[in-house]
Amino acid sequence: MRRNIRLEEISDGRLYTANDMVKADCRDCEGCSACCQNMEAVVLDPLDIANLCQGLGKTFEELMGSAIELKIVDGVILPHLKMTGEEETCSFLDQNGRCSVHSFRPGICRLFPLGRYYGEEGLRYFLQVHECRKEDRSKIKVKKWLGIPDLASYEKYILQWHAFLQTCEKAMATLDDENQRIFQLYILRTFYQTPYGQEFYQEFYQRMCELKARLGLE
Repeated sequence: MRRNIRLEEISDGRLYTANDMVKADCRDCEGCSACCQNMEAVVLDPLDIANLCQGLGKTFEELMGSAIELKIVDGVILPHLKMTGEEETCSFLDQNGRCSVHSFRPGICRLFPLGRYYGEEGLRYFLQVHECRKEDRSKIKVKKWLGIPDLASYEKYILQWHAFLQTCEKAMATLDDENQRIFQLYILRTFYQTPYGQEFYQEFYQRMCELKARLGLE
């Protein structure tokens, strides 16, 4: 999701790589779940949905309505975490204020309080200084904080997905309403509704190549 703010306004002014140390460790949150309430839209990428479906033993359709919902992001319809109740709480937060899908939680949740920066040098991370309520955070290596297996492959995938969504946004601007609707449904079916097997990245890139070829996208 594009944010029209200067990096200096929301961060400590630094960009981090996966091997850098960053002051993000809040020691398992120590009972705090503030970041799971009244959140801005938490957009889910295809791997997020694949992990949730596998971890919960549910299909995309079964998650729709109860745990996720569709919203428009930069002109493209994408799944989001669903917020519930008066406090707009994440639907995966249990009665004890703990994440019920923590071991396979979405990438954005793993990042917090970090954010992603897409630049000429590739994917970098920044520390959001106004978001987390914990003030006594400790330093931790970025890749350890994320806890994502094969982080290099994940970062490559995230960059590819980010670039693809930018391409989709440009393509949408050239289509009438009916063809936009068809295009949106095709993206959802290709990357979200159709289940993935054990080799997610391989299947994702295959689907990406096939979709680009079929739609004539660069």
